[in-house]
Amino acid sequence: MVTIRIKNLRLRTYIGFNDEEMKKRQDVVINIVFSYKADEAAETDDVKYAVNYRTITKEVIHLVENGRFMLLERLAADVLELVMDNPLIARAEVEVDKPHALRFSDSVSASVRADSIGEPDA
Repeated sequence: MVTIRIKNLRLRTYIGFNDEEMKKRQDVVINIVFSYKADEAAETDDVKYAVNYRTITKEVIHLVENGRFMLLERLAADVLELVMDNPLIARAEVEVDKPHALRFSDSVSASVRADSIGEPDA
């Protein structure tokens, strides 16, 4: 099993439920961790046996930048669902940070995780 980490993916989206948040895009920082059985990819050094993290990243960018979300929980769950749609991925965790969401705080984040045989966890 190999673990891949996509760190600090900085995107802009509509996130929040008050009037100001619904009118202008805000920064979010997304971290994605996923694991898959990579024996064949490692043995053959052939990308056709690997999970293409570039493709996943492009799909996440499209989802986030073209979406509207009231809650961090929803955004995190949608990104997790997209990642888990890849049949090779055995487990994944997604954390979404919303910088400066609270006064005196660097950020607020929501994390979700799932594995291919279970339901998503909080």
